[in-house]
Amino acid sequence: MQFDPPHIPDAFDIIIVGSGSGGAVVARRLVDAGHDVLVLEAGGDGRGDPLLEDPTRWMQIGTSRHDWGHHYAAHPATLNRRIPIPRGRVLGGCGTTNAMMWYRGHRADYDRWRDLGCTGWGFAECLPAFRACEDWGGDDCTLRGQGGPLKVAPPATPHPLALALIEAADQAGLPVLSDANGPSNEGAALSNFNIHAGRRFGPVEGYLAPVFDAPNLTIALNTRALAIQWHGDRAAAVQIARAGEVQLISARHAIVLAAGAFETPRLLMLSGVGSAQDLRALGVAQLIDAPELGQNLQDHPLVRAVNFRARHTLPPPRDNGGGAILNWRSDAGLSRPDLHAFPIAGRSGGPDVVQRYGLPETGVFAIAPGLMGSKSRGYMRLTSADPDAPLHLAPGFLTHPDDMTALLRGLDFVLDLASRPALRALTDGPLAPLAQSDQAARAEFVRLACSTFFHPCGTARMGSDTGAVTTPDLRLRGARGLWVADASVIPEIPSCNTHAVVTMIGERAATFIKDAL
Repeated sequence: MQFDPPHIPDAFDIIIVGSGSGGAVVARRLVDAGHDVLVLEAGGDGRGDPLLEDPTRWMQIGTSRHDWGHHYAAHPATLNRRIPIPRGRVLGGCGTTNAMMWYRGHRADYDRWRDLGCTGWGFAECLPAFRACEDWGGDDCTLRGQGGPLKVAPPATPHPLALALIEAADQAGLPVLSDANGPSNEGAALSNFNIHAGRRFGPVEGYLAPVFDAPNLTIALNTRALAIQWHGDRAAAVQIARAGEVQLISARHAIVLAAGAFETPRLLMLSGVGSAQDLRALGVAQLIDAPELGQNLQDHPLVRAVNFRARHTLPPPRDNGGGAILNWRSDAGLSRPDLHAFPIAGRSGGPDVVQRYGLPETGVFAIAPGLMGSKSRGYMRLTSADPDAPLHLAPGFLTHPDDMTALLRGLDFVLDLASRPALRALTDGPLAPLAQSDQAARAEFVRLACSTFFHPCGTARMGSDTGAVTTPDLRLRGARGLWVADASVIPEIPSCNTHAVVTMIGERAATFIKDAL
């Protein structure tokens, strides 16, 4: 392998933009297939950085040099707050900076994709790719994979708070699951983590490290993709900026965009793909008409968080600071769970929540409810043709009234859980929101505390209709030689963390590309 060589050759079989949960997978599978592969990563090499390797410190990464520094735009529905939306800018992308949760959601999520026109994306078709990712360290392997690149396991020694949350959920009538990635996800379960030997085990460790010595893999760090060059409708080359120099690198067979739900659309727009009106405003000539590019932005709203005064000192955080998940329905008439919660062994809240409620730094734990079945939709937009200009990111949090209704029910359920014997033994009551809060005050708390699960997706959705940006085999519609393998292709946000989903998408993208070459 050529790891960050001083000079990059002018041509490769495959150029992959992005080294995260999708890009690393595609790189590994195409290297294994014998193709000459170049991976372009805008960030640096984070290996050996304790901030990245220590699972308990992942929440600190969002303000570090390994982050893109994006924010969601202020909106009245969230009290005109700018909400940080961390994205990994480092080898391994968000797979190197995320919460290490491995969770697939409900099988109906993928059947819904199929019904929306994503032919071949039902759960039965996606399951083999999910299994191909996994080296599952749990007991039941019926729906799980073994021997795959990524270590996946429940916590070896669950935190007492995680165990208490599961017990309280049982006392509240939720099923207790042996595996939330099993036949059903409704209920309480220990989390699945990409943690091995006490350290993060992400796409770099699982997919890239085993082929670091492969002669047909080149990884270029601190390298920014500026634009795609076209020969007619064929994606032929990528213009890059590296160490102050601009270079054009040709792709003999394919270009794969795996830069994420924000940077993939940005690169496409700067390359002449998108709405004619929007591109004209940027001074960019339209080459491929894709008016929906940048639309359909989705993310899971997270209420961060319901904080409780601890009755006694809890052990320090373990794993990613949580260790358990709950999934339940906001309305009994729903076909599958839409609400989700997890514990946090410490204080959790943005600066507005911490200040408003005077939350102490110690003697606190939290439970964070969120909506995995959100109906709100937003968009992303370029503010300039400068590739380093801030993006306008509008997720639309709480703009659909059903989302507020569901989150209020989720908040009420979490507060009720704290009254159950298992959690009552740990707390003297809530600190935020206050115990005596009425429903109007709780709604205000949801707006103040509304944050993100860090799951942006949908900005280059796949589908069979002519409005879809990408096709069900993940090609850019209207172009040849270009595939997309990241969260931007997701048509409708699934009811789970998106890391496992994007890794699965990477596996399927690699298969589609190999079959086409």
